[in-house]
This record gives sequence, C-alpha cells and structure tokens, in this order.
Amino acid sequence: MKKFLTLLTLALTTLSFLSQAQSKSASVQGIVLDQKQQPLEAVTVSLLHAKDSSVAKILSTDKTGKFNFETIGSGQYLIMVSAVGHQKTFSAPLQINGEAAAVTVPSIQLVAESKELGAVTVTARKPFIEQKIDKMVINVDAAVTNAGSTALEVLEKAPGISVDKDGNISLKGKQGVMVMMDGRPTYLSAEQLASLLKSMPASSIEQIEIMTNPSAKYDAAGNSGIVNIKTKKEKKKGFNGSVTANYSQGKYWRTNNSFNTNYRNGKFNLFANGGYSKWNSFQVLDIKRKYKDPNSKEVTDIFEQSTFMRNNNDNYNLKIGADFFVTKKTTLGIVLNGNISPEDWTANGISYLMDSQRGVDSIINADNHIKDLWKNGTANLNFRHQFDSTGKELTADLDYVTYRSNNKQNFLNSTYDPDWNLKYNESMKGGLPVNVDIYSAKVDYAQPLSKDMKLETGLKTSFVTTDNIASYSNLVDENWETDFNKSNRFQYKENIMAGYININRQIKKWGIQTGLRYEHTNYEGKQFDNPTKQDSSFSRKYGSLFPTVFISYAANAKNQFSLSVGRRIDRPAYQNLNPFLFFIDKFTYEAGNPYLQPQFTRNVELTHTFNSILTTTVNYSNTKNLFSETFDQDGYATIVRQGNIGKRQNAGISISAQVPVQKWWTAILYSNYNYSKFEGELYGESINVEAGNLMININNQFKFNKGWSAELSGWYRTKGIEGQIMINPMGAASAGVSKQVIKSKGTVKLNVRDMFYTQVAQGDIKFQSTEAWFRNSRDSRVVNLSFVYRFGKPIQGPSKRKTGGASDELNRVKMGGNN
Repeated sequence: MKKFLTLLTLALTTLSFLSQAQSKSASVQGIVLDQKQQPLEAVTVSLLHAKDSSVAKILSTDKTGKFNFETIGSGQYLIMVSAVGHQKTFSAPLQINGEAAAVTVPSIQLVAESKELGAVTVTARKPFIEQKIDKMVINVDAAVTNAGSTALEVLEKAPGISVDKDGNISLKGKQGVMVMMDGRPTYLSAEQLASLLKSMPASSIEQIEIMTNPSAKYDAAGNSGIVNIKTKKEKKKGFNGSVTANYSQGKYWRTNNSFNTNYRNGKFNLFANGGYSKWNSFQVLDIKRKYKDPNSKEVTDIFEQSTFMRNNNDNYNLKIGADFFVTKKTTLGIVLNGNISPEDWTANGISYLMDSQRGVDSIINADNHIKDLWKNGTANLNFRHQFDSTGKELTADLDYVTYRSNNKQNFLNSTYDPDWNLKYNESMKGGLPVNVDIYSAKVDYAQPLSKDMKLETGLKTSFVTTDNIASYSNLVDENWETDFNKSNRFQYKENIMAGYININRQIKKWGIQTGLRYEHTNYEGKQFDNPTKQDSSFSRKYGSLFPTVFISYAANAKNQFSLSVGRRIDRPAYQNLNPFLFFIDKFTYEAGNPYLQPQFTRNVELTHTFNSILTTTVNYSNTKNLFSETFDQDGYATIVRQGNIGKRQNAGISISAQVPVQKWWTAILYSNYNYSKFEGELYGESINVEAGNLMININNQFKFNKGWSAELSGWYRTKGIEGQIMINPMGAASAGVSKQVIKSKGTVKLNVRDMFYTQVAQGDIKFQSTEAWFRNSRDSRVVNLSFVYRFGKPIQGPSKRKTGGASDELNRVKMGGNN
C-alpha cells in the first residue's frame, strides 16, 4: 500500500507542476454546409481527442455556418458535426503541433437522413467491438449470432470472458468480476446473477463494457474488473421503436420476444421496453468420486452419479422511464424496471455406491423437483446539471432494488440393493424464500481545472438487507416433521460508504490520470436459533483505500501506449457467510463460512495499440486472502463452500486485432494467455498449484450488397485451473446470416450456436482423501430465427441548440481525459 500511495502522491505532484506549464496553442476553424452548399446555423460541432474520441470542446455554428475553437493544445484531433435530421459526420484527423496559429478544416457537408427510419439504421451500424483507451465495448446487435441468445450466452463468447459450468464469470482467467447494469451494481450472488443473465434476452442489451482496471470513480469491487451491461434506451426525437420476435430450437424449443419504444419532444423523453421469453433446456451432470484411506492412500469406495436435469423458465420484463429537460442544462429522470420469472426444474439421478473392486453395494434413485418464482424490481431517480460546455457538471442518483424468490423443493430418494430391490424411501420437502432490498445514493461532480485538466469527485452510500429462510421437513410415518438440522433463518445487513477524487491531465502526447477511492464497509449477520441450534451472529467494520494511476502516451499517429495500476476488493456474497448447510441432493451440500474474509488484488496493465488495429496488453495481478470454491468430505457427501485458501499470482498477455481483410470482410481476433499460481492451506493440506491457460476468440463479420451480412465465429480455451478444479479444454463455433428487408425497416437473422456441440465442461478435483471427476453438458447447440422491425419517424429539421447546450450524442461520449 505504501508503494501505491507514494506513486499516487508523485503523480498528483506531477500534475500540479504540469498544470502550471505553458504550451503553445492554436485555433481550429471551419464551416458546415448542407447538400445545397448553404451554411447551416446552430449545428453542434465537437472537437474530439483522436486517440479515444473523448470531447475536448463543443460549440455551435453561427449564422454563416462557421465555427472556431480557440486555445487548442498540441495533439491529434477529430471534428464531429451533428444535427437532428442529418447524418453524423467526421473530419479527417487533425494534427496540432503549436507551430501554426490557426488551422482551417475543409468545409464539412452534412447529409440529410432519409425520412424513412430504415435508412438511418443502415448508416448507423456500429462495429462488433470498439477498443477504447480504458475499456472494450461490445455492440451486441452487430453480431448476427447474438440474435435469440441470452445475456449469459453473449458474455460466453465475449473476448477475454469465460463462464464456468455454474455460471460464474471470469475475465482474463480471473474470477471476481463485478457485473453492473446500466452503471449500477447488481448486488447478487454468483448463482442469482447467473439466473438473471440466463433470463435476460440479448435483444434488450445495447452494449457490454469490459473494464479490466476501472478508475476510482467506479466501485472498487471486482478484483478482475467490471462488466457493465447497458440496456437499450432510444434518444431520437419523435416517436420510434422496434419489435423483435425470435424462435429457437435445440433439443427443446425456446422463444424470445421484445419491444423497444421511445417518444421525445422538446421537453420530455419517454421510453419503454419489455418482452417475454420462454426457456426450455436440459443439463446432464456426470460425477465420479474415489474415496481413499488417509494413511495407505488405497481406494476404499467408489461413487458414480448421473443426473438429467430439465429446466422450464418463463420471463416477463418491463422497463419504463422518462427524462424531463427542465432547461437546456438540467435534466431530471426516472426509470422503473420490473422482472417476473417463474421456473420449474426437475432432476432425475442414479447413484451407485461401490467397493474398491467396483462391486455395487447400493443404488440410489433421486427425483428432485424445484419450483421458483423470481421477482425483481428497481426504481431510479436521476439528476444532471451541466453548468457550461467545458464539461463542468453535477449528477446524482437514488436507487431502490428489490429481489424476491419463493423457492419450493421436493426430494424423493429411493435406495435399492444391487438387484434393484427397494430397501427404503426418503422424502423431503423444503421452502427457501429469499428477500433482498437495496438502497443506494450517489452524487458526482466534474470540474475542468484548465483546458487540459479535469477534476472528478463523488460520494456514494448503499444499504443492503437480506432475509433467507431454509425450512426442511422429512416424511416420517406419513407425517411431515421439521428437520432442524437442515432448517435455518439467516439475516444479513450491510452498509458501504465511499468517496473518491480523480484528476486527469493531458500534456501534449502524454495523458495522466490519478485517483483515490475510500470505501468503509460495515456488516452484520445473524442466524436464528431452533430447538437443536443456538442462535449466532457476527459483524465486522473495516475501511480500505483504493488508488489508481493511468498514464498514456501517443508516440505518433500509429502507436499509443498506456499503463494502469490499481487496487481492488472482492467482498463475500452474503449467502456465502451463512454458516448453515443447503441441501442440493443426498450427496452434495452447500455451506457458508461466517469467517470468510474479503480478498484484495493489485493489478498492473501495460497496453500498446498500433494503428487502431492491433492492441497488445501485458498484465499482472497479486491477490491476497483469495477465496474460492472449496470441497470437503463428510462420509459419501461432498460439502461445497467458499474459503480463503491463500494467495494467487496471475500474469498474462492478450492480443486483439480488427483486420479489414476485404471491404466486405472484417476479422476480429483475440487471444489471451494467462499463468496462475495458487499458494496456501486448506483443511490442513498445503495448496501449491500452477498452470497456464490460453483462450482464442475469432469473429468474422461479412457485409454484402443488398442488405446481406453474415458472421462466422468461435472460441477455444485450453486446459486450466480454477482454484481446486482442473478444467479440460472446451470451445464452441457459431455462424449466422442476416438480411435487411421491407425497405431496410426490418432485419431477418438466422444463426446456429455451438454447431459442433463442443461446449461441454469437464474436469477433475483432488481434495483431502477424495478424487473426483465431472462432465457437464447442456442444451447449447441451438438454431435461432429472429425478425426485427423498426418503426417511427424522427422529427426532421436543424437543431436549435446554442453554445453551452448539451447535444444528444454528448450523453454517450465520455467527457475529457481517460474516463
């Protein structure tokens, strides 16, 4: 930590010194014309830094269509011109070196958009992947094979991201990813988050942002970085929208349908989107365990289990919101979001208990049935005030989030002798309702200190309360009797208070950003008593500093370098602190650990970008108090819980390239190699394992004439370790074709995912006196047919905004430095 604080102090001192330095400046001027070569008044003109498209300055043209940016420092820039009813236009790159007092841009001509919305859609197509200086942006609709998929399936094929058999997300080989929705934490456990992402259709997502080392303005949670899922929200003036219908066929059929509408006039922006999806799928889980004598290490017993699981899930979601433009500089907004997801899950498994010679001792047939009703609601109030056009602004958010789950379980275990003669039955039922309530408030302020220097600061607080009940009963002599050994009630409360300061400075070819975030965590948990167990509670308070440093250097027009250093935290999920057992089946339990400590990670990344095509990143991280999924043996049963197993060191290199092979063919290539080393102690045994892992992701985008496009993509991951688990190689290939129809207002997409059915998770685990192997396959080979229809008619005509008013596009463009 001392080294981090020393580096932060040095960087801040450097910024203070550099802010006093004087550099040569120039002016940039030009004129904007329409298609008839007539001047356009009140058109929004933005001066962008070429390296990352961040806004340097913004103004409007005068009555003669002219604009003039003054006191522009050295560097490479772009001019972006936008007006309602016209296509956005960019200038060629401008190099300002301070030698010329004034630079005149060739006249910029704006082209009017077609009155039909379809024409806009074709022109505004975005690339599948955009590489920014501090993040990677995935435009979901740009990939044909995303049609008909879920949010989790989109993440599975995102560069650098892998999803394990349980839905846990890893980024560049490291778990502990902070997943956010529209810039807000989800506050969900890994299991709950996986359920949410499985029920969320890809058609409701606009972009996915991947940040491996976020700045101080973001929450410090997530040792491997942040994945921010941005849902769709139209901002065009007038009334417009789209509807999507999808049919998918794997082993079982699925459907995914949604709508997205928007109406905007001078004072209000109203939007709504929602949908219905039905998810039918299966999963086959095979497990083999060998139990050994602790002393002789000879095999004493063998356990083999095969389970077929069937899942039927419906999802209804609705999101509505409004923005009220109080003035040209002040906006108030409200967003309401609701989600209802009933689920029906059945499983049939057969387990064999055998001796060391594979002689069958007994056979257990397990029939499990789970019904759940998952409800989620969110409410957001937001405020934004832009003081001027320099980027000085104040924003605030108030959020309320609620999750409700009503999980009901029924288990029947029938035990047979080797000849399949019934010995006895065991029946159990359980009710596991979960209530989660989250309240959060934050305020952020941005203040330019000079034309090349910007200050950001903010405060945030969040309150989380959860109530978890596990009520199990056994059938005894035709009567249901409460099983107090499995039943419990657990309440958890958490408050996190945070504040940050972030300063960035651009000096010619150099960009420097330093930040410091402080977070104070206060939590308490209580497990209620029952006739066989006393109540217990625990609490903890702790505060932590999280410094970040970013340095960028634009060597020339083709070569850019950046270095980032930061510290992050992962806090245990509240369920993982619950010390009681959760019943999965007769031979598998989950348990919490009230002594689980947060883990802290230091990250370092060095990135080089060549010609905006090739990006190479070298990274290193060191995690202390690493917690991971651990396995303990209790007779024939395995207990799975999170535990602090020691430390992990991770080093890697990633290479990504967007290669324009032909005018009609763009290849997006991504590879990441990481090497992990785990050291520690668990259940009295030393852990010292290390291994490398290579992930390759290839996406080919084809664009043909007459509205045709296609995609051929795939990913592959070599053998690697995840804590105690060694995962075998796996991958998947997908292909799709798309066609614009109905005068480009509609799009038809046909695709197949995991066409060779290779996305099967397999691995082995060694713990204590047990060796285990598993194979997990699911309904991943799916054919999808989707249709999207866009409707509406945006208001035409030139913008009436004046200098100092914020443009619509400004809401999507980051302001200043390296944000």
